[in-house]
Amino acid sequence: MDQLLEVVTSVNSVLNGFAWGPVMLLLLVGTGVLLTVRTGCIQARRFGYIMRNTIGSLFRKSNKDHGSNLSPFQAVTTALAGTVGTGNIAGVTGAIFVGGPGAVFWMWVSAFFGMCTKYSEIALAIKFRTVDKNGVHKGGPMYYIENGLGKNWKWLACIFALLGGLASFGIGNIAQSSEIAGAMTSLFGLDPLITGVGLAVIVAIVVLGGVKRIGQVTSLMVPFMAIFYILAGVVLICMRITEVPSALALIVTSAFSFESVGGGIFGYAIMQAMRQGVARGVFSNEAGLGSAPIAHAASSTKEPGDQAIWGVFEVFIDTIIICTITSMAVILSGLPLGQEALDTYTSNGAAAAAAFNTILPGTVGGMVIQISLLFFALSTIISWSYYGERCWGYLTRDNRAVNFIYKVVFVLVCIVGATGSGSLMWDISDTLNGLMAIPNLIALLLLSGTVAKITRNYFSDPRRLRS
Repeated sequence: MDQLLEVVTSVNSVLNGFAWGPVMLLLLVGTGVLLTVRTGCIQARRFGYIMRNTIGSLFRKSNKDHGSNLSPFQAVTTALAGTVGTGNIAGVTGAIFVGGPGAVFWMWVSAFFGMCTKYSEIALAIKFRTVDKNGVHKGGPMYYIENGLGKNWKWLACIFALLGGLASFGIGNIAQSSEIAGAMTSLFGLDPLITGVGLAVIVAIVVLGGVKRIGQVTSLMVPFMAIFYILAGVVLICMRITEVPSALALIVTSAFSFESVGGGIFGYAIMQAMRQGVARGVFSNEAGLGSAPIAHAASSTKEPGDQAIWGVFEVFIDTIIICTITSMAVILSGLPLGQEALDTYTSNGAAAAAAFNTILPGTVGGMVIQISLLFFALSTIISWSYYGERCWGYLTRDNRAVNFIYKVVFVLVCIVGATGSGSLMWDISDTLNGLMAIPNLIALLLLSGTVAKITRNYFSDPRRLRS
């Protein structure tokens, strides 16, 4: 058995190196560049319109009945719940430790093009989704691969669905449950098993209630957790406001520095900063991975462009705002970088807490991080339960028995993650999460003309031309 585990671990390590390696990261960013060109760089040219009609629309009262589907805002919060996770704190901190401050610059670059990638994913998800006999909208990469590229591509859609369904247990559950257990132990001294059982009950109540309940919960949770973390970050930055210009300058200069972090090969730093920044950026905002459009497809929105512009907003909030706050906290705190940091802190989350504690009074910073990790992780579990459900539903033609079994297993896995076992499954799911991008990116490249057409038609409306 031990030999088998060693073989599986070794194989997974190789696959993971490819899934999150230079070639895949180049493909992810390259796809974003192509889509940016084909859509006329809408994330920059139409940024004002997008902000007014996404976050600005939240202040407009609506009494519309969305039936069995989600409101556009609930679809966004469900997607954001899965997107804004532990990667925004622990992942970003780790990227800076390994790649230096320059990693933040490349994270911004990947986010800029990722805005258009996610815009395109959502546009295709709305255009090619299906409607069942109960009027429920179902979509995502597996649907726009089959319906957009044709029945001959169904095999590729099945590969995506299989990878997504398996990854939901690791990326969307075990890793997050572990973070929640750690936060509850740190805040209240709670035993991980108790946390796991309590978490399983909470997740069961939400997940068994279907997509409508998931949307209702995330529409309350996501705004709260985002505002909480952003406000704490703004206070932190204001307390070191005089050092912000030099921190920003350090980020830019380090992105092109030939000096490696903590010593190393001459010129190695640029490659490390680029790789860490792009990888953590993509891991955080999930642009190109294909998960978020599954949630957006459940929206009651009829016009692809109306929902697609939320993708730009989503990446902007996730990476440009939330990840930047974490980055500034780490850099402004003056924590050691490189191997010294890796040797000093037990985890990237602990390092982020130390960074916040360095600037904020007392242990307030650590509490902010623990509370944020708690809500970020819980929201991710809830959203990924739906992603996994839709992936397995596609593979089994929405077999009710399979659907129920999946939900029960998903709930029980919360206990596995909280008690600290299943680390190999988390590693494997991390790989599967990266591999999900391959069939999705193939579809995005082949359907880029469709995205361009959707964009031309959407912004040809005179009301939008004035924006």
